[in-house]
Amino acid sequence: MNYIAHIRDIDKKEQSVKHHLLDSKSIAENLGEKLDLKYLSGLAALLHDFGKASPEFDDYIYTAVYNPENAKARGSVDHSTAGGKLLFDLFHNPQNNEYEQLLAEIVGNAIISHHNYLQNFISPDLELPYLNRVANKPIDYYEEMKDYFFSEVMSKKEFHRYVSEAMNELERFLKRIDETDFYSGEPLEMPLLFLTKVIFSILIDADRTNTRLFEENIQEEVPSDTNILFERYFEKLQVKLTELQSKSDSTKINQLRQEMSQQCEEFAAKKTGIYTLSIPTGGGKTLASFRYALKHALLHQKKRIIYVVPFTTIIEQNAKEIRDIIDDDSHLLEHHSNVSFLTEEEINESDFDETKRIQKKLLLAKDNWDSPIIFTSMVQFLNVFYAKGTRNIRRLHNLSDAIIIFDEAQKIPTKCVSLFNEALNFLNSFMNTTSILCTATQPTLKDVSHKLNLIGEVEIIKNLDDVLESFKRVEIKDCATNHSITTNQLAEMVIEHDELYRSQLIILNTKTVVKKLYLAIKDQLPDTAVYHLSTSMCPKHRMEILEEIRTKLANKEKIICISTQLIEAGVDVSFESVIRSLTGLDSIAQAAGRCNRHGEHEIGDVYLIDHQEEVLTRLEEIDEGKAITKKMLVDIRNDPKTYQGDLLSTTAMNFYFRTFYNKFCVTLDYVFKKETYTHVDLLFTNFFDNRFVSEYQSKFGKNYSLFFSSSMSTSAKNFEVISNMTKSVIVPYGYGKEIIAELNSYRSVEDFSKLMKTAQLYTINLYNYEFNLLEKQKAILPYLGDSVYVLVDNYYSKEHGLSLQGDVEMEFLEFLA
Repeated sequence: MNYIAHIRDIDKKEQSVKHHLLDSKSIAENLGEKLDLKYLSGLAALLHDFGKASPEFDDYIYTAVYNPENAKARGSVDHSTAGGKLLFDLFHNPQNNEYEQLLAEIVGNAIISHHNYLQNFISPDLELPYLNRVANKPIDYYEEMKDYFFSEVMSKKEFHRYVSEAMNELERFLKRIDETDFYSGEPLEMPLLFLTKVIFSILIDADRTNTRLFEENIQEEVPSDTNILFERYFEKLQVKLTELQSKSDSTKINQLRQEMSQQCEEFAAKKTGIYTLSIPTGGGKTLASFRYALKHALLHQKKRIIYVVPFTTIIEQNAKEIRDIIDDDSHLLEHHSNVSFLTEEEINESDFDETKRIQKKLLLAKDNWDSPIIFTSMVQFLNVFYAKGTRNIRRLHNLSDAIIIFDEAQKIPTKCVSLFNEALNFLNSFMNTTSILCTATQPTLKDVSHKLNLIGEVEIIKNLDDVLESFKRVEIKDCATNHSITTNQLAEMVIEHDELYRSQLIILNTKTVVKKLYLAIKDQLPDTAVYHLSTSMCPKHRMEILEEIRTKLANKEKIICISTQLIEAGVDVSFESVIRSLTGLDSIAQAAGRCNRHGEHEIGDVYLIDHQEEVLTRLEEIDEGKAITKKMLVDIRNDPKTYQGDLLSTTAMNFYFRTFYNKFCVTLDYVFKKETYTHVDLLFTNFFDNRFVSEYQSKFGKNYSLFFSSSMSTSAKNFEVISNMTKSVIVPYGYGKEIIAELNSYRSVEDFSKLMKTAQLYTINLYNYEFNLLEKQKAILPYLGDSVYVLVDNYYSKEHGLSLQGDVEMEFLEFLA
């Protein structure tokens, strides 16, 4: 019998289970071969839809297509368990060796999970989801499935030969673990967990790709030759660098920029590894890091350059800088989103109206990071390794043979430090990926419990202390250790400084005090332009304000900007004076980088204040960073030679991060709320030390029969990089009003996709308490089945963005006035 895997929408053509399995296997083999995982990946794809070979599934799919009113609920016919069960039955018995049993667990888990996420081997509640699926769940027509598979898809003899090849790959992988010094003494579960995720990633991509090709009735595109592309880009970059050099004056700063850029190209010859690039603020790190990446890619045959940026607010800016050089939009992908879509799980669990059909098709679209140059966010990067669902992890295998540049690496979320380090270690050791931590304020990631594998000379810039001294453009003025200051007192200080400086930047820790200070001084200085910046404003709004600010700075007009810390990373502005509310030392260094940035003046003044009205109870890390920095200021006041006599020295920065990470040592492992375990415990603890295994054996009085003991599903369901964030909201600013008007009138998937991409620029993210407060005031309206939310007009101000009180005058009232 010719069992059916898919029926194409447009012409009702059928794809057989046999062809889907074999075609998916071929794709998976090609993807896995680069990692010496050809057969392990192919085996997962070969068996993933093995369970569709049944009359029950045939009836299910035919009814869904030709008699939809009588169709069974989505997912009601389980077709993913059977393939994992087959491996378990054949290779997870006492007569099988440990490698065969391990293979059954790794590949089997990927197979049974390909419509959701990798299953727990053991759960915190002592359940055994993987084992219950493959060993205990009854499967109708299981014998018929096996008969079909071995007669129509692959013979038993050929299948066992194929599994033997997969076994050889697994043994080679285990040997590589033994030969990797860094993993000596580490739990074997750690690299094997990532191996499982890579195989799962390849399976998901192979399955989705084959399904997409069948649905669209097309052949897979031949990928571009990245080596040719990178050679072309490198030539264009050289032209750009020569052009910049001819235009720049011969100051010491510009000479240092050129020298550091040249050092990056020379360092690119070094082998694949994890390195640091500590170019001072204003040192031209974007172009220098790109120069390194292109050269390293050409010398070491890398396939992909990925920039990971902490804030979506600066991704467009950095991507534009690179795009302008390479002049090739088709091979540069920006992947980030400020607009919420329904998740795969929400769509699968919902009745399909037309909106959800469109979103389902968007999810099925090619979304696997198969692009030569990618700009993405730290949230998206960490989601690839640890977030639930199949969309994120699908991209994991494409992080191999890559160069990943982490811009502003000090912004790694504290709770994710251990998970971040282990991900990079695996990429380096087993996926041939080079990682560059690019920042002026390097975090001490090799000094934590789950340390980053930084071995030998890892810093790209030579004589770093001398470079930092040469780049010194500001003087830190301590106005914080002796007394705190109110908003009114700070307003007086800013007004007094208006006589001394043509431009001032004031950076505070909370949106509330930023807005309060702005309102306190905006009408006090009629000859000075006063601006407000915060995440209460949508990206387009902030971009337009920043453009006005840059213009006024270039024209040397009188200007004051009051901002949250969003202006500290990646924003190329230069003020005569900066006032910074006390915070972590890394943020202070970034703030100082916005003062006298290009050496326009002999020295710039950076004032540190202690703002007594900032409520930091919800901002524990900022509060602790502030305390550490304040202690360091006291140390310098007591002994001016402490920390090399400079709060911004490498000695000071190293001390700060070591102290900070020591304070949050447990937090680094990502602690579960209201629990005594962490994500590290769930993922990386070996069998012998796993508390859940011990509790299981004690409670039930029997041995735990699996090799793996990780709780991947529990971890993934509870993983989120940014906590407390809720729905994104489109705001009625500028073109945002037209977007809102068009939401219920789109005509096609393509139009809807373009609309949502544009909407990113007109969106703000709200904390739970903000969203709930606005919802009670009916200030938020749902669109598209509650998947997109919009803010009503009088809750958004052209001056300072979101207003929680709805006290913004309507435009027509302003016009009439």
